[in-house]
Amino acid sequence: MEQKVEHVKITKDMTIAAVVAKYPSCIETLMGFGVHCVGCHASYDETIEQGFMGHGMTEEEVDQAVAKLNGVVEESLSTSKEFFTVTEKAASKLKELMKAHNKEDYGLRIDVIPGGCSGFSYDFDFQKQAMPDDVVVEEKGVKLFINKEHEDFFKGSVLEYVDSFQGAGFRIKNNNVKSTCGCGTSFN
Repeated sequence: MEQKVEHVKITKDMTIAAVVAKYPSCIETLMGFGVHCVGCHASYDETIEQGFMGHGMTEEEVDQAVAKLNGVVEESLSTSKEFFTVTEKAASKLKELMKAHNKEDYGLRIDVIPGGCSGFSYDFDFQKQAMPDDVVVEEKGVKLFINKEHEDFFKGSVLEYVDSFQGAGFRIKNNNVKSTCGCGTSFN
């Protein structure tokens, strides 16, 4: 009899801090389950189980939530092999913003610029069309323009939209980044 081995990435005894640090793609899902202590220091060292049960979940619901978090991790890992991906939430928010600014036929330019306390930061702007030296990523109904000079830097990156108590905005999950500043707006 062949035994199926599952590679569990997140367990209910992991702390919220460990999950967020290792798998930032889970932030939206955690917040969707009512765990808004992501990023705050009040309950950051609670386990996933303590956090969920503290928000009224049963053990069965905690197990289901952990399974969903692991699904998010699997999806994130499978997309990280591609050049650049866009989450559904980011694509939806981009379309909403482009419509509000009468720029539905535009794309999002993403540049790496010097600045911030860690050396570099991202710059986002709407742009009508690609420049001659751009890589164009078309995914989920949106276009991204990235200068070919930065192509290697962005390999495996994911554009996410995060909406939390600490603020809302687009975020790039980039495994090529060596370190970030304390506020998370610049990187090295």
